[in-house]
Amino acid sequence: MFKWYKKVVFENYANFNGRARRRELWYYLLANYIFLIIAAVIDNAAGLMLGNLPYGILYLVVALGTFLPSLAVQVRRMHDVGKSGWYILIPIYNLIMFCTDGDQGENEYGADPKGFGEEINEIGTE
Repeated sequence: MFKWYKKVVFENYANFNGRARRRELWYYLLANYIFLIIAAVIDNAAGLMLGNLPYGILYLVVALGTFLPSLAVQVRRMHDVGKSGWYILIPIYNLIMFCTDGDQGENEYGADPKGFGEEINEIGTE
């Protein structure tokens, strides 16, 4: 799970090109929520709350620091199902597409991240 988080946050921080598998998106989101919960607990325990707001300084830093990678992985996920990244602005459609299997083989956004590419078409041609 955390290898996907590392891949999204550190290796593809602002990469809006290409495709992202369902596994990459969901493991990233799971790890991100775990880190946000931990940050909220630390904020409450250390008294780092921001006035009357329901979150603290550490939570805000983690949320802002992962905002751009979150957008990037969601756009890449839309690309995997053959849609433009602008579709992330439609919440219900988002959830459906986040749960839908991506296009097999290459599409206009790049190669299949699952590896079903040209080599599957070459089987039996030799």
